Amino acid sequence: MAYVDGYVLPVPIKNLAAYRRMAAKAGKIWREHGAIQYCECTGDDLKVKQLQPFPKMIKVKPGETVFFSWIMYKSRADRDRINAKVMKDPRLMSMMDPKAMPFDWRRMCYGGFKVSVDA
Repeated sequence: MAYVDGYVLPVPIKNLAAYRRMAAKAGKIWREHGAIQYCECTGDDLKVKQLQPFPKMIKVKPGETVFFSWIMYKSRADRDRINAKVMKDPRLMSMMDPKAMPFDWRRMCYGGFKVSVDA
């Protein structure tokens, strides 16, 4: 079964264009190194009443929105191999300065997941 790295993060609305540019570059790098899919989704319907909404979970501030994103791989071993290459890629390293990121990386939620159902 496939393996997925998933993450949720807050992005200031004023930084949406910068974040999308950064994400497009990152997606290209991950795909070049072998990821099956790279997807970044902007929050749209986030006012959930009866469940824990993403904005509350990551403490969204006024003027921010939420991105829900994932990278899919063939397997966890493939993910580990690809991520090792990606993390050494100078193109990605040039985007990793915490002071220059267009989002607050300290409030980013992340995890690796085994795909259980692929319908």
